[in-house]
Amino acid sequence: MKSNYKRLGDFIEFYNIRAIELEENLDIESIRGISSISKSFIKTRANLVGVVADKYKVVTNDCFAYNPNTARMGDKIPIALNTTKDIVLVSSIYPTFKIKKTNELDPEYLMMWFRRPEFDRYARYKSHGSAREVFDIDEMNELILPVPSKEKQEEIVREYNVIQNRIYLNNQLITKLEETAQAIYKQWFMDFEFPDENGLSYKSNAGEMVWCEEVEKEIPKGWNIDNLSSYTKYSDKRININNLVPEKYISTENMLQNKKGITVSDEIPNITTVAKFVSNDILISNIRPYLKKIWFADFEGGCSNDVLCIKTLNQKYSYFIYYALEQDSFFNYVMAGSKGTKMPRGDKQWIMDFKITIPNAMTLNKFSDFSEKSMNLRKVSEYENQKLEELKELLQARMTKVETDILI
Repeated sequence: MKSNYKRLGDFIEFYNIRAIELEENLDIESIRGISSISKSFIKTRANLVGVVADKYKVVTNDCFAYNPNTARMGDKIPIALNTTKDIVLVSSIYPTFKIKKTNELDPEYLMMWFRRPEFDRYARYKSHGSAREVFDIDEMNELILPVPSKEKQEEIVREYNVIQNRIYLNNQLITKLEETAQAIYKQWFMDFEFPDENGLSYKSNAGEMVWCEEVEKEIPKGWNIDNLSSYTKYSDKRININNLVPEKYISTENMLQNKKGITVSDEIPNITTVAKFVSNDILISNIRPYLKKIWFADFEGGCSNDVLCIKTLNQKYSYFIYYALEQDSFFNYVMAGSKGTKMPRGDKQWIMDFKITIPNAMTLNKFSDFSEKSMNLRKVSEYENQKLEELKELLQARMTKVETDILI
């Protein structure tokens, strides 16, 4: 064993404090679950109707909790550090522990170690049990990790937090850009408060409206209502699976719910060809449309048969069509025409019959210019986050080489 590798059990102690033992009265609002993906405390998905907090375990500042049942947890172990001043309550089956030698081991440094994929593999390997696989407190105590000087630990944590904070700021920017684009779409194309020739809000400044029988409401003069099929079609191109890598393959499994885009696919199917998509195509998961999985493609790749690839016939409409299909009203429409109950699937012809309010050329061009700039900013932030995640993984991987006293 390297000289700076230590047994975790020499630095931590497990405790078992329940909410009922505290003088402070805690309610069910303090109850949290633990995400295996982000390795953080999250709002619990459990049904809390009629539940009292008394028997839940207490996790105070700089203390840890984890789910010991690894049988159904996938590749990542749910473990989290409470970095807030608030008390968190977790399930009574979750082991809770704290660092007893805080002058020798930093909590955030330890949490960095828990985020390494090597820890997840170790925990799965060391899990045991017949009825269910459990990574118990004895195995946690036997974990071996590098424990350099406290100063070196704090230096590593600082570098990690700089990266993490940058990712957080980028995510905030991405969210803000998306919210702004959605707000502008609603303001211009649903409330009809787009800027007129004088830069004033159209409807509020006596812009002329005309009655449209097709949608039974007034729309701006010069606008019209048309089917989605008049402006788009489904992709009929194919791409050989040998020309794809996981990063370029999209399936319903690696599309994120609630319009959050995509993540990297775990694998590529063992088939010959799949549907081809290119930049500016719109990809929509056609299984369980209520999950609202949609993505505006910014590279060329392939997608599964369960993903609809919609091509815009005229590229100047691409951004406008995308934001029209990103609306909740579109997904509600798809669900209304879907087939199946347990796993509803959208009807392709029904989708193409979706009605869209088509603006005049001036308004369309203004919205397209704004959307293109917004999308480009999002791409830059997303690309930067990708590189920052790689840097973060590199920093975590080099924790095993801290003996050199030169991290990066």
